[in-house]
Amino acid sequence: MSDPIALTKITIEQDKPPHRLAYIDGFEEPFHYGVHGGVKEFYGVEPETEYPSTLDHIVASAGG
Repeated sequence: MSDPIALTKITIEQDKPPHRLAYIDGFEEPFHYGVHGGVKEFYGVEPETEYPSTLDHIVASAGG
């Protein structure tokens, strides 16, 4: 097995649910995650601010 190409250190902080902050090494500002659209409807929540969900991040990375 070969050595890993890259390792990423990520720290997730739970803010006011469903808002989360992801601190990723190499980036100054945290990434904001939460819910919006169909996801907020599915979970039955109404966030103060809508943010992309982690599902959006996964879909974007697969498409890119």
